[in-house]
Amino acid sequence: MLKKVGILMGSDSDLPIVKKATDMLSLLEIPFEVHVYSAHRTPLEAAEFTKNAKKNGFGVLIAAAGMAAHLAGAVAANTTLPVIGIPCKGPVLDGMDALLATVQMPTGIPVATVAINGAANAALLAAEILALSDDTLSEKLIAKRESDRLAVLAKDEAVAKEFNQQ
Repeated sequence: MLKKVGILMGSDSDLPIVKKATDMLSLLEIPFEVHVYSAHRTPLEAAEFTKNAKKNGFGVLIAAAGMAAHLAGAVAANTTLPVIGIPCKGPVLDGMDALLATVQMPTGIPVATVAINGAANAALLAAEILALSDDTLSEKLIAKRESDRLAVLAKDEAVAKEFNQQ
């Protein structure tokens, strides 16, 4: 049985970004749960969820947060499950603060980090991790890559047809 992906966001204002991850997980038919837990406002609840994630059927956790962006690190501190951080763009430093807070983890508490607002890639990375032990999911990822490749080639053909007159 495929393990679930847990998605935590520091605020519901991160939901438009997180939606890109849920859409990708749905496309790949990966079960998931989404929760709002703040590293600063609800640290006990975030820790409780994270400490019990493995026994509750989760295989990967994704944490999305902006500004100080301590959620991914706080989550990683409470589990040995893979944690993927999504630094979210904020109102002041265009997400650079969140990126640095997410990526600069101390030795012993790793957090994989995707691009600022890179929720779709966070979901794909979670899928790749889960696919290590699920051949069906691995095939879905291969099919998605091929579909993406064909879409780019179709765009190339359209652009070439319009501009490359010889």
